[in-house]
Amino acid sequence: MGGHVEHPTYDDVCTGDTGHAEVVQVRFDPTQLGYRDLLEVFFVIHDPTTPNRQGNDIGTQYRSAIFYHSPAQRAIAQEVIARIGAAKLWRAPIITELAPASVFWVAEDYHQEYFSRNPHQPYCLSVIDPKVSKFRKHFRDRLKKRPR
Repeated sequence: MGGHVEHPTYDDVCTGDTGHAEVVQVRFDPTQLGYRDLLEVFFVIHDPTTPNRQGNDIGTQYRSAIFYHSPAQRAIAQEVIARIGAAKLWRAPIITELAPASVFWVAEDYHQEYFSRNPHQPYCLSVIDPKVSKFRKHFRDRLKKRPR
């Protein structure tokens, strides 16, 4: 999302030349989970202080970004960013981009459910698994119990 190329492929986005950021689009029921709650997760599981970078992944496609769908979402995101920034939870300032949502281009099938399908792939083990663990640690009380 957020770039100037229509129907980009994953490889196109990886070049950094499309202007797109690698994002997920989260559909949620606000009666069950609030937008502010989603932002809290977002700011726990990634570093919002490094321009164009997440861990070892470098490029504009890895920028920290929130693409909002309404003025209310924008205002909530601004408030959360200001609160987290004032709390000095990070050593550096938060540089997360706020922009109106544009077209969400769905990644190719082989990217869907990537972590679930590739849990032992080195990237998943070194990058995604720690984020999932961090999420589970911070939000344990909010997780649903899975039926056995």
